[in-house]
Amino acid sequence: MKKITKLAIACSMLCCTVATTSCNTTTKETQQPAQEIQQQAQPAEAVSTELLRTSQSWNEMELPDYPQGKPEIVAVKYTVPPGAKLGWHHHVSMNHGILVEGELTIIGKDGKTTVIKEGEPVVEMVDAVHRGENRGDKPVVLYMFYLSQKDLPLSVPYQENEQ
Repeated sequence: MKKITKLAIACSMLCCTVATTSCNTTTKETQQPAQEIQQQAQPAEAVSTELLRTSQSWNEMELPDYPQGKPEIVAVKYTVPPGAKLGWHHHVSMNHGILVEGELTIIGKDGKTTVIKEGEPVVEMVDAVHRGENRGDKPVVLYMFYLSQKDLPLSVPYQENEQ
């Protein structure tokens, strides 16, 4: 009970200090009207920054039309340790993401390569074989968002006999 009383007293003192400070902010020295101070105290507005708008993957291939059927949105966080190479694979649904840490090199089976850096968006290829590699010295953290359908795999491993 003593802890609650002490907490209540501390909160009351803090409230009184804040109230007294805000009442004394309109002085001859500052020459700021109370209304202006209240406007400054309003929370900042949210900022929207479009990172990407495209209908192509990173290798400039056109994305497919949306599939028919019930959509399924999937979000995945990938962590790729330094030196790791992902297996060759392809995606059957559109996906995009943001690399939040590290640097990821993506190589297409056709030889095209891109490097995605921290803070950059990426749109992956659909039905084109590729792989990712972490050639850096810190882990890659990548958030990917798949526009898929129920029961579709997020990726399909590449089989050597595929062409």
